[in-house]
Amino acid sequence: MNIDNIKSVYFLGAGGIGMSAIARYFLKKGLVVGGYDKTPSDLTRQLEKEGMLIHYEEDLEMIPHICKQKDSCLVVYTPAIPEEHLELQYFRANGFEVQKRAQVLGTLTQTHKGLCVAGTHGKTTTSTMCAHIMHQSQLDCNAFLGGISKNYGTNYILSDSDFVVIEADEFDRSFHWLRPWMSVITSTDPDHLDIYGTKEAYLESFRHYTELIQPGGALIIHRGLEMEENLQDGVRRYDYALTEGDFHAENIRIANGEITFDFISPIECVKDVQLGQPIPINIENGIAAMAMAQLNGCTAEELRYGMQTYGGVDRRFDFKIKTDGLVFLSDYAHHPKEILQSVKSIRELYKDKHITAIFQPHLYTRTRDFYNDFADALSLLDEVVLTEIYPAREEPIPGVTSGLIYDKLKEGVSKKMIRKDEVLDFVKERHFEVLVVLGAGDLDNLVPQITKLLKSKITE
Repeated sequence: MNIDNIKSVYFLGAGGIGMSAIARYFLKKGLVVGGYDKTPSDLTRQLEKEGMLIHYEEDLEMIPHICKQKDSCLVVYTPAIPEEHLELQYFRANGFEVQKRAQVLGTLTQTHKGLCVAGTHGKTTTSTMCAHIMHQSQLDCNAFLGGISKNYGTNYILSDSDFVVIEADEFDRSFHWLRPWMSVITSTDPDHLDIYGTKEAYLESFRHYTELIQPGGALIIHRGLEMEENLQDGVRRYDYALTEGDFHAENIRIANGEITFDFISPIECVKDVQLGQPIPINIENGIAAMAMAQLNGCTAEELRYGMQTYGGVDRRFDFKIKTDGLVFLSDYAHHPKEILQSVKSIRELYKDKHITAIFQPHLYTRTRDFYNDFADALSLLDEVVLTEIYPAREEPIPGVTSGLIYDKLKEGVSKKMIRKDEVLDFVKERHFEVLVVLGAGDLDNLVPQITKLLKSKITE
């Protein structure tokens, strides 16, 4: 179905962060947009305010009438929706055009110059940085992001630009639908082994992804990744890292809560780049974002201004309280390597402080596959509090609990296991120097209440 011919779009899994960005794209185009999600959330309520027709029960009667016209309605679903879902079965049985979210994004990369960011971790921050740099430059861009940009209060940017920045998701091999003009690959630490089965299959998926980059475009890959790329003729290849590679940083200065560095590039070096969100891990993310923006024509001044004014992403190293006596932040990190990077950055910023993390593991399979790695990363903290596993799309696996991580935490780390419904009482009773909530589950829903509790302690 040609996107230009559709009159309505129906989303199954409307409240997902990536799905909602596409829903907003079609809302902005003036189409009727409806959808189903399992539970209401702040995001679904906001979408309803913007004009989306959402319901929360599997009920064919609640599908808007215009979304039952198969010749003019596009149905978009997330892989988290089970095949036996009543509404999905209805659309399939009646011959509707049913596409994964990634297929819709793939179509957009064929009509725009797709600037895609792939990787196990770092892709949300890097793509959001790149989108901000591009959007405030003379080039502008559209963007579909995996997190809420603090600069724009949303996870999408719409414009008349030829460029579209897309977070390329490897889950369920979704990124194979894309046809990037250029792509960054930030990392390839094995994940989603419930889908891929083996590390080798995961790496092969990234190799195939590199074949999809269009001739004339470019791959910007983190140096030293354990994968082989297979580029078409005419695709340029660059690498990057913190202090080495075609693109890298020199003269890094971290002082007084600010980070400044020189951006070294084969095109044009840019001195005194200041991070708007001064976190050590964002130096590398910024190098990749600037590299892609520069390769597409952003000037040194636009790069410098974009990085300085970048405000961050909700739930990505997201500071809620930042005082001399107390720091509280929320971080979406849910893979062992992400947690390791997050913990290292916190340690670098707060060398002499006692750091406590409340971590909600995400998925039974990920916990089963990586509990040793989780324990190693979390053991760099002073204190670790574990809640029960957030299941997302999965059924429980016998013997797989947060206890697997708890038992492997190293000696010297203070540790505790509590239920999610005990978290607020735990926070109320304790004094903290640095507290971080980690994970991709629903523990983040308590962050506003935790923030309120901690602020009330400050004023006592």
